[in-house]
Amino acid sequence: MTHDHDLVLRPTEAQTAAALNPPAGRSGGDLVVETLAGLGATTVFGLPGQHALAVFDALRRSALRYVGLRVENNAGFAADAYGRITGEAAPLLLSTGPGALTSLAALHEAAAASAPVLAISSQIPTAGLGGGRHGYLHELPDQAAVFRGVVKSVHTVRAQSQIPSALAAAWKSALTAPHGPVWVEIPQDVLLARTTLPVVTGVDATPGELLPRPELTAVAADLLSHAARPAIIAGGGVVRADASGKLRQLAEKLNAPVVTTYGGKGAFPWHHPLSLQSWLEDRHTTDFLADADVLLVAGSGLGELSSNYHTFRPRGRVVQIEADLGKLESNHPALGIHADARPALQALLETVTPRADDQAADRVRDLLSRVSERLTAQELALEQDVLASVRRALPAGSPSFWDMTILTYWAWSAFDAQGPNLMHSAQGAGGLGYGFPAALGAAVADPTRPVLAVSGDGGALYSVAELATAKQHHLPVTWLIVDDGGYGILREYMTDAFGEATATELTRPDYVALAESFGVPGVRTSPETLAADLTTAFATPGPSVVVLPAVLRMFAPTHLGSL
Repeated sequence: MTHDHDLVLRPTEAQTAAALNPPAGRSGGDLVVETLAGLGATTVFGLPGQHALAVFDALRRSALRYVGLRVENNAGFAADAYGRITGEAAPLLLSTGPGALTSLAALHEAAAASAPVLAISSQIPTAGLGGGRHGYLHELPDQAAVFRGVVKSVHTVRAQSQIPSALAAAWKSALTAPHGPVWVEIPQDVLLARTTLPVVTGVDATPGELLPRPELTAVAADLLSHAARPAIIAGGGVVRADASGKLRQLAEKLNAPVVTTYGGKGAFPWHHPLSLQSWLEDRHTTDFLADADVLLVAGSGLGELSSNYHTFRPRGRVVQIEADLGKLESNHPALGIHADARPALQALLETVTPRADDQAADRVRDLLSRVSERLTAQELALEQDVLASVRRALPAGSPSFWDMTILTYWAWSAFDAQGPNLMHSAQGAGGLGYGFPAALGAAVADPTRPVLAVSGDGGALYSVAELATAKQHHLPVTWLIVDDGGYGILREYMTDAFGEATATELTRPDYVALAESFGVPGVRTSPETLAADLTTAFATPGPSVVVLPAVLRMFAPTHLGSL
């Protein structure tokens, strides 16, 4: 009798000969690079640093493409976007101490948005490890501890033989639902030392599926099948699981209206008769969802933005599908199904009973009409026209990446992404500087289609160094900078709360001249010429900068009980 654990993959004679006679001149850095290639990586991001130089030296002996950015945090944002677009774990190469620490905000965003990033950092030499202060350059008392509260998992290497297994375990962790950033650190001496280990060729790190428990999906299907007013909230987990098609089939089978969260933009067709679009910061939408007698929440933890700043109070039963165990029922009691969205939606699709509901589409039209009337009463034509111009100019199928700025707050609610995995923003952690470097990562992932980045002038100052990266790699990214003279959304918040704003006004560069100094074409536009100028920029090979001087306003607060 043969058991699976008795099966051993035996090398061929050629493989044995190659293993016994490894090439000369290799180091621990080569083991890192070989393992990444064996895992399926094709591109790495990062910045070199003193302790990490052996890895960068090994890159020149490999087929991996290296994309170097100018700031570690921006390299992290680029890796984040690459992971979102490709579904692969994007390797991020960092040096010890300051270099590693500078990536923290980007890894925070990746963790909040469940983006797979494989951060690989060097460490001080092994002799200096153990918590003491040895005076090494870049030394931290416990570098891994700094990242442990941010990333999904931490993997520490102390010998060359550990490198392939540690990287494989980290890769698997990053790509197991829920996706997320992971951390691997390797001491400088381990990376530098010559190795006689064989070339890494076979690495298995296939992530496991997170399947729903059948008794839970049976109960959920029964609840949805017999609901009088079912509704669905579709979050980013639907997009990451590539489950948009299954979501649409289930919604149509149940005649259930669907709203997408800001992370789930594009998960459901914008103009579908059952589409509530993304008006989550709207009291009418909040009440509509609260009135559902059965609410299916797929791939969302119903956090602050998805719950209209925690004003959402469901009055019916909630069924929540969530891959992140910590988010399951964390904000509302529910029938919690710990599973990836794709297999869970498939299970429901196979077991729900079709519902006839002649009123669902009418209720959706009525809600969207009330949303439109509320906006019209606020005289916000400029903001709506600017967003419409962006949508007209952005080519179909092109992704967009949005920094934390007023136009992005509008886009969360009002922008039609026109498909899943095409609109991304920093709403997970909410840090500034995400849009442009993330767009560069997306352009590296797929250089055949132009990419849009949107920033305010405040956020743009976080990212201007990456104009050099865009130029160096000739990346097709059009960067729209909305210049309102400062931190516009904070200006609004402070004025509303305190009567006037402090510390929000900024001295800015001439962004057009700045772009041109990098050899990147720039143009100053207006709301009337924005669509045409963006269209020209998208049609121009390589990077472009479009600057829109404009002061935009947010729509009025829309929580339950607001006027």
